[in-house]
Amino acid sequence: MSRPPGRKQDSHKISRELFVLTYGALVAQLCKDYEKDEDVNTCLDKMGYGIGVRLIDDFLAHSDVKRCRSYSETADMIAQVAFKMYLGVTPSVSCSSAAGNEFSLILDKNPLVDFVEELPAERASLCYCNLLCGVIRGALEMVHLAAEVTFLQDRLKGDAVTEIGITFLRKAEDRKQKR
Repeated sequence: MSRPPGRKQDSHKISRELFVLTYGALVAQLCKDYEKDEDVNTCLDKMGYGIGVRLIDDFLAHSDVKRCRSYSETADMIAQVAFKMYLGVTPSVSCSSAAGNEFSLILDKNPLVDFVEELPAERASLCYCNLLCGVIRGALEMVHLAAEVTFLQDRLKGDAVTEIGITFLRKAEDRKQKR
């Protein structure tokens, strides 16, 4: 039996919306469970890491991507394919180091905050979307790319954009030598 046109896209949209709503409830519960924002941030990062470790298999199976030859190709792949595939947005990518191992993903629109207007004043150091950092870090680690992933700017904290920083921890020459 054939699937009606547009069916797969519709189910991804529903899944995305359900994820965003569920994510908000998860963060709210973690805020109740932990007094300190740092503990919530750590928990979100650990959860994201676990998701990233598992999600990479799905990504590789469904994206039909080839092996990236550079950190810049990897950053572009994360932005143009992975974010589009799972969150329906495509961040812009900028390289912020002469060594070519530091990149920023700049999101004009962050779907995880669609239903969030602002953070409560008492939660000023909460990194609401820290799950994303863990997902990226976990997925990269599974393809043998150690990286530090952090939020550099956040619209929920009054910044103009949401910016995620990715720093690959090995120099490009180190990667080439290990092949």
